[in-house]
Amino acid sequence: MGYNDFVKKLKNLACIVSIEKNSDGTFGEPCIEAANNLYLQSVNVSPSDFVPSRPYHEYIYRDSNFEAMSLKCIRDGRAIHSYVDAEFYNSWMDIYMMPLNSEEADKGYLLFSYEMTPKAETDKLTDVSPETAMQVIRTSIRLRENTDFMKAMELIVEDIRQICKANRCCILQTDFKARKCSILGHSMVSSERAKRLEHYITDDFFEIVEGWEDLIAGSNCFIIHDEKDMLLVKEKNPEWYDSLKSYGVNNLVLYPLRTNGEIVGYIWATNFDISNTLSIKQTLEVTTFILAAEISNHQMFKRMEVLSATDLLTGLYNRNAMNNRITDIVTGKDSFTDAYGVIFIDLNGLKVVNDKEGHNAGDQLLKDAAVMLRETFKDCEIYRVGGDEFLVIVLGQSEEQFNKLVDQLRTSSENSDHVKVAIGTCFGDSKLDIRKAMHFADERMYIDKEEYYNKHPECKRRMQ
Repeated sequence: MGYNDFVKKLKNLACIVSIEKNSDGTFGEPCIEAANNLYLQSVNVSPSDFVPSRPYHEYIYRDSNFEAMSLKCIRDGRAIHSYVDAEFYNSWMDIYMMPLNSEEADKGYLLFSYEMTPKAETDKLTDVSPETAMQVIRTSIRLRENTDFMKAMELIVEDIRQICKANRCCILQTDFKARKCSILGHSMVSSERAKRLEHYITDDFFEIVEGWEDLIAGSNCFIIHDEKDMLLVKEKNPEWYDSLKSYGVNNLVLYPLRTNGEIVGYIWATNFDISNTLSIKQTLEVTTFILAAEISNHQMFKRMEVLSATDLLTGLYNRNAMNNRITDIVTGKDSFTDAYGVIFIDLNGLKVVNDKEGHNAGDQLLKDAAVMLRETFKDCEIYRVGGDEFLVIVLGQSEEQFNKLVDQLRTSSENSDHVKVAIGTCFGDSKLDIRKAMHFADERMYIDKEEYYNKHPECKRRMQ
């Protein structure tokens, strides 16, 4: 058909792709029929080594999305344009597919060409259909009009589910260092019988998530179009396959949320309108670009919040966190509805340990004290409020239970070889001003501390 001469006349890199239609109505895999030198250079194949009519994956990585786009282009007889994040090549790829006339009834042809850039280009990202542009604008507004990040995620995922005409849609946040994942947003049709995903997304689910990269395989997404794609899931991620089958999933589109070279989450839709796959892909390709950056900023903000409230040495809440907590209680932003207890704790002998054994030994003593407090006061608020001082706020316990916890701490301290603490407590009802409770506990702690040093003068701090 002269495709070889045709493709060599093109200025841009290009190749001719063919797909054969089988007698049973199925289709074969895409093959490269002809290619110009620019295309062959891009796939590191010399003209002398190129063999026409060979499967495409002998020249580039196997990609189920490329296969689906090629088939749709030939079958529908419509041009396809897509701008995607090509993880294979650490680049963005501007893809063009053009259907070609074929004199063979059982074989279709298309022209395939692309341009690559190392980073996303704004002009190309915004070259989308009006429907996609509308969804992107809606997503941006959702993110700006809601101060509640989680509420914004719920609204966005509902919008996307409706656009995809899907049974379910979910935005999942991932933490590959901690090997954990959590749901940021989830929407499902009212007729869906299965439970919401929160019942199933446990820590064990991360093992399934880890297998998604193998399925995406360097592409920008993974799509289950039919049973053939489902069998690939069964082969590479059998646990997920079983989960999908139990949910009655027949098709699925899954996009990673990548930013700064890291995956911060995934978004997926199940049982979507497969006849509108290309439009859905275009919408998600741009929307995920925005969502990934927003989720990354949210994660960074949360990390900063944790750091601003955490004592880096012990991992307990720090003085800043305590001050904020007390301010919220005093101003009525947060209040106690039941009785509560306050405990001031001072680590005896820290100054002596620092002087005699060095600050590394002193730091270890503080860490050991923190461990003792965590083991004693589970599910309580524990703060390191100064060099050797700690505060514990106990909620939801009776006075008897509170005193048992205090006695347990005293026993642990007495039985320890090196963690010796002075303790002051105050227990009262919700009407007791927490500042007064802290003052009473602090005074009693210093009385307890003096008694300890009177018994152990060798541990008393040296005067500065």
